Amino acid sequence: MSNLDAEALCAQLIEQMRPQVSADTALVGIHTGGVWLAERLHLALGLKQPLGAIDVSFYRDDYGSKGLHPQPQRTEIPFNVEGAHVIIVDDVLYTGRTTRAALNELFDFGRPACVELAVLVDRGGRELPIGARYCAHTLPQPLPASQSLQLERAEDGTFALRLIDA
Repeated sequence: MSNLDAEALCAQLIEQMRPQVSADTALVGIHTGGVWLAERLHLALGLKQPLGAIDVSFYRDDYGSKGLHPQPQRTEIPFNVEGAHVIIVDDVLYTGRTTRAALNELFDFGRPACVELAVLVDRGGRELPIGARYCAHTLPQPLPASQSLQLERAEDGTFALRLIDA
């Protein structure tokens, strides 16, 4: 697990996506790691649609029990969602609940023609029938619920993955 190279995985994800996207493809990153990853993908893939960002805090199905995230971010969708090819970008796919919340929020902005999901790592442990169209790495065994995998970005912009015991 500690041998995951986030930079190499990012490069792999870019190459997976390159033949499938056009300049009109729109990326929407999920705060925070997904936005960082989406920024990198957007630049590397040469997309012309402005980059979007979603904070799913208010759309989570556990909002009532967990309350508001301590530092909610602003959702910005600076393109016309109606009829667009949109790729939601997140760093780590786990239960699928964050992706479901992002879909709900995205559809509040319009009805896209197609929505896909791109993630750096699929850690297993799905609770909803959600899968990534683009995924750089799937862990061979799901991580236990007591652990989380977190994308970190250094001051120079480089990525690293850190395993955290909760």
